[in-house]
Amino acid sequence: MGCLALNASFEPLTIIPARRAVRLVLDGKAEILEKDGTRRFRSETRIVPCPAVIRLVRYVHVPRRFRRQVTNTFLFARDEYSCQYCGKHKKELRGRQFLTRDHIVPLSRGGDNTWENVVTSCSPCNNRKGDRLPREVGLKLLNEPGQPNYVHLVWMVRRVTGAQAKYIRMFYGEGALDVVSQRRSEEPVEISL
Repeated sequence: MGCLALNASFEPLTIIPARRAVRLVLDGKAEILEKDGTRRFRSETRIVPCPAVIRLVRYVHVPRRFRRQVTNTFLFARDEYSCQYCGKHKKELRGRQFLTRDHIVPLSRGGDNTWENVVTSCSPCNNRKGDRLPREVGLKLLNEPGQPNYVHLVWMVRRVTGAQAKYIRMFYGEGALDVVSQRRSEEPVEISL
């Protein structure tokens, strides 16, 4: 399990490897807020508890424009790992069937790579659609695509512990992890309330 890194403002930034968190603590760039009680890091002269949550000492500005890029990881999470044409979940796909990114208005027809123009599609539906519009091949979208809530997406694709969840809720509100705890993906989420 990684370590939740918080900005100086307590804004959850990301999950980092425990070794990197220890390095930040030893360099005086972060402080430990929560410890993993079962693990420790040892050197010749020191024993440092394994951090579960750290907070940076200085505020780090994170540009918002980098947070909204369309990636397959976030796209599939937004669409709950299900084809937006036939509704099949990734657990139902077998063999050469898998999830893909589909452009509603194909790039070859002037479409773009925005949240409003891309959806998760199983490979059979994507192959059937090809470079045509959904209505031209008799496909209908199950949900209207749109830009997702960044907070829900980021934490949907990460595994967090109960201690880490506490800080995410503290900054973003009690409902911030509701989407995570209700998601239907194969990956279990370790969240204790």
